[in-house]
Amino acid sequence: MPVRAENSETPTPTPHEQPHRTQRAGWLRAAVLGGNDGVVSVASVVVGVASGGADAETIALAGTAALVAGAVSMAAGEYVSVRSQADLEAAELELERRALVDHPGEELDELAAVYEGRGLRPELAREVAAALTAHDALAAHARDEMGISDALAARPTVAAAASAAAFVAGGVLPLLAAVLTPHDWTFWLVPAATLLTLAGLGGLAGHAGGASVLRGAWRVTFWGAAAMALTAAVGRLFGVG
Repeated sequence: MPVRAENSETPTPTPHEQPHRTQRAGWLRAAVLGGNDGVVSVASVVVGVASGGADAETIALAGTAALVAGAVSMAAGEYVSVRSQADLEAAELELERRALVDHPGEELDELAAVYEGRGLRPELAREVAAALTAHDALAAHARDEMGISDALAARPTVAAAASAAAFVAGGVLPLLAAVLTPHDWTFWLVPAATLLTLAGLGGLAGHAGGASVLRGAWRVTFWGAAAMALTAAVGRLFGVG
């Protein structure tokens, strides 16, 4: 007969915690876009100018100008774009806020219909809608009717800062490769360093977003190689050397 230990205690189960990546949505897209654009844009300018026969000083000047202009452009473009999204979300929330005051019964019916459409029984859908309306009606409608949530809300300043910082971080790598390597090697070493950087950034972005690392590395490397090949061809065609 098995012997039970006295005073044994059953371990208290700990709640399951599942980490999610949606909180990164406010900055991840802008950072990935900015980093990739920084690497590709600056490297393409450097390769294009180098293939045209420019000297080392001209290559460095062109690369620096591309780095500064690109970072400012990315920040401004990202801010304006995301600000427009934030303004649209704010306007939609204001309309919903007024509707909740003027037509509370109809809004409750709409919310219940949303939950019923997602598979709840009509009675349960109505009960859930009433409970969430009593807790925070606007938040419930924003999240479940319009798809607006805190995790996915537009954040213009965060997006602009992430985009500009990532552009500089990415663009400085091919610029340093051009400045620190012998002039005769620039045309070959900058693309090589750029492709390695793009592969790393693409893999990192895939990992951060929960996607395939190899797929993320491949797609940004392919498009980076295509961009440099095109600018190299333009440099050869219109070069001074």
